Amino acid sequence: MTSGRRAATVFLTVIGGLVLALVAVCRGWPLWVWPVLGVLVLATPPVLFARAARRRGEVPAAFDEQRTASPVEHTERRINEVALPSAWPDYDFLLSGTVRWWPLAPPGSNEVIGNPGGLAVEAVLARARAITELRDPGRVSFVRHEVSGALSAMRADRSGHVRAMAEDIRLVLRAQDQERLEKLADLRKRKAVWEHERTHEQSRRAYLGDDVLKDTGSAVVWWLAKNDGRIDKTVADLDLLARLTSAANDTEIPERLRALLAPPPGEEQEEEVSAAVEASVADHLAGVFAALGVPDGDPRRAMLAKQFAEYLRGQDFPESADRLVRRFDPPAEYRAGETEAPDPAGG
Repeated sequence: MTSGRRAATVFLTVIGGLVLALVAVCRGWPLWVWPVLGVLVLATPPVLFARAARRRGEVPAAFDEQRTASPVEHTERRINEVALPSAWPDYDFLLSGTVRWWPLAPPGSNEVIGNPGGLAVEAVLARARAITELRDPGRVSFVRHEVSGALSAMRADRSGHVRAMAEDIRLVLRAQDQERLEKLADLRKRKAVWEHERTHEQSRRAYLGDDVLKDTGSAVVWWLAKNDGRIDKTVADLDLLARLTSAANDTEIPERLRALLAPPPGEEQEEEVSAAVEASVADHLAGVFAALGVPDGDPRRAMLAKQFAEYLRGQDFPESADRLVRRFDPPAEYRAGETEAPDPAGG
């Protein structure tokens, strides 16, 4: 650099002297000017170079000292489906990606690392595990992005020998685990619907039992509201409301309401049928007695009625048998388990 500056100084001095000499000859300057011009020609280039050097600063003494260090070559390693724990036992995440690192030189350490890639992978997996072991496996898509962001920065491992990161992250579950999680999610949804329906049903039962059907008065008021205040319909349905209220509370219908109520549907008809059956069986047997010539008051009449009643009981007609016994009222000597009946022939 110094030799170049010297050559430039000589070149500028010669050029400057020739220019000034040409100007002095053309203008006819006096002889005393020539020494002054010579001093100016010799002094001007060094002064100009000195000012330029001060503006630029000092010129590096050696070019080698200013050369940039050669870039460190990055290295990488691929990992495939490494199992990482989740917040649920036996449901692991599977991590895949590309681990990149570069070596570091810890101050004061002379340790030689034969497998820096192993340190880098260990550091990346430790950072990923710190996230996955706290996450629900059912949120695998969200956790994938979270892990990808956490591993995108170069960070030193715990030994300080490498800085590592990971890219092209892929985080999935095993196919069987994914299927199980989907089934569990479906069951949870069904359970939630069922519990909602059960709660709704319990609420309806409580409303009907504790409010609407608490007593007949409450039922009547509720029925009036349901039928827009139609008193005629409510009065017509009073019998039904009273019976429904008593059934709901497992109690008898209050005595004060029984006079207002009609007999239960079919009760009158059943009583009529029962009476008709009793009359029919007794009348038929009386007709048989008449055909046999056994008149009223004849002890045989009672005895035969008793025997026929026992026969009906044996054929699973106990009610008809009881009706015959009540109708003909056999004397005490013909009751079951007592004395022998007298001989109809008078023996």
